Amino acid sequence: MQNKDKFSFEISLSVLNHLGRNLYRSFVTVLGEAISNSWDADAENVWIYVDKEKNSFVIKDDGIGMSREDFQNKFLKIGYSKRKEGKTSARGRPYIGAKGIGKLALLSCADRIAIISKIKEGKYVGGTIDNSELTDAIKQDLAPDKYPLGAWDSQIFKKYTGSHKQGTIIYFENIKDGIKNNIDYLKKIIALYFRFSLLDNSFNIFLNNKKITIKCLDKLAQKTEFVWIINEYKDPYIETILTKLREKKVLKIEGNIKGFIASVELPRDLKIITAQEKIGVDLFVNGRLREKDILKHIPTARVVESYLYGQIHFDELDDNTVDRFTSSRESIVADDPKYKELLDNLRTSVVKVILEDWDKWRIKHKEDGDPENKRFSDKERKSIGLYNAVSREYIHQDDLPNEKKIKSWVNDLGDDARYNFVSYAECFISENLIRKHIQEKKTALSKQAKEEIKKYQSQEVNSKGRGNISIKIRKTDSELSYLSMDGLAYLVDNKDKTAPLKKACLARDADEYKPIRDALMHTALLTDVAKQKLTSVYENIKGRIKTLLSIRK
Repeated sequence: MQNKDKFSFEISLSVLNHLGRNLYRSFVTVLGEAISNSWDADAENVWIYVDKEKNSFVIKDDGIGMSREDFQNKFLKIGYSKRKEGKTSARGRPYIGAKGIGKLALLSCADRIAIISKIKEGKYVGGTIDNSELTDAIKQDLAPDKYPLGAWDSQIFKKYTGSHKQGTIIYFENIKDGIKNNIDYLKKIIALYFRFSLLDNSFNIFLNNKKITIKCLDKLAQKTEFVWIINEYKDPYIETILTKLREKKVLKIEGNIKGFIASVELPRDLKIITAQEKIGVDLFVNGRLREKDILKHIPTARVVESYLYGQIHFDELDDNTVDRFTSSRESIVADDPKYKELLDNLRTSVVKVILEDWDKWRIKHKEDGDPENKRFSDKERKSIGLYNAVSREYIHQDDLPNEKKIKSWVNDLGDDARYNFVSYAECFISENLIRKHIQEKKTALSKQAKEEIKKYQSQEVNSKGRGNISIKIRKTDSELSYLSMDGLAYLVDNKDKTAPLKKACLARDADEYKPIRDALMHTALLTDVAKQKLTSVYENIKGRIKTLLSIRK
């Protein structure tokens, strides 16, 4: 069966070419345009059949279909917008198509495109566009009626028309840029970017007879830790599949902005599409993807950006008064005032909050936070990282029946660990620097120092005997390794421990430091007053050590 009707474009062929027959370069973009058309046509089902070997695909829907007049006066009329008939379809769906030029993606993405459609109780109408012939017609500057669409071949559509009562079927032969993506990739792309079937139960998308469901995003969901929901946004992805969330917050901000931003465990978890391409926070307008990775327009140069993905929905960018979309129809005009207002709102009301929450939540759950966040000093943050790394060995063990209790104990140690780990590092470095200084100066050991060293050496011999340990413990044989801060300080200052210290000196600071230092070395938890004392005395010690090390022979 071939059509006898003669159809032609409702626009000058040269204008058709200038509008940009090759605006849409990617196969995914073309796929999205076709799905959007099916949505606008009130289809309940869309079937996509991809044949990579033949470099072709078919998209079929059960929408309202087109009569002969519809096909000629609407589909082939470039610039015709369904919104002239109202803002929503008969089902009440908001129309995605706005300017009527998106169909150029469909009509120019392959060497040949065959289209058939029928209304309920009607017969198929349609035609074939051969893009090489269309290019010749444009070169010859033919009038539209001098380039009629070719007839459509019923054999091409035979396997798709059997139980098809109404709707549209489009066959794409020899995709220009090729179908480089595998089926698994396309499933994820459709679930991510053309999520009508996930948000509306009356619309289903099938790819090679497999229904696109939320499960296509299961791998991403399993790696998602935190989510921020903007203005009570409802999404089954959040409500039914994000089952392992550690933190969740609703952000109420001004304006008709909705959506969500989520954070994964590691940046590599966002590469669910390909190793080179990661998902981000994307902008949707009337359900259509309009800007990928919107956060690139409000950069923070903070590590958290590499962990985020999500969707921002802001339909007010499509208000039929101003065309805010670029000529490619795939992004927003950068200097549009309303778009800039949206970006500013996101920056101050959403991104700013996320930057603070993310660091707090990551630290809370024993992970590295944001090193650029200055609520902790560099030393404290490194200490937190070490504490988290060690504490993870004692939690998240499913075989422990009292894991919850152990986790609470570990969490209770967090603040003390942040201080103690830093203080131990300070003590370790300062005492070993003093030893280096004494060795370099060839300072003789005092009688008191020798007695103290002998005492600790004897204790070590006894301890090794009880522990049946015969290995060498200390890295060096230096007797100085048996002296702690006070013993070392008295050597530096050449002071007698039995004599009173009348002037400020390292030995005097060390006497104040010793009792708290010893408690610290025995992993005791310090009181707040003791912490303050240890910190202030250490500052004195640090200053004196710096002075010592600056002295030259």
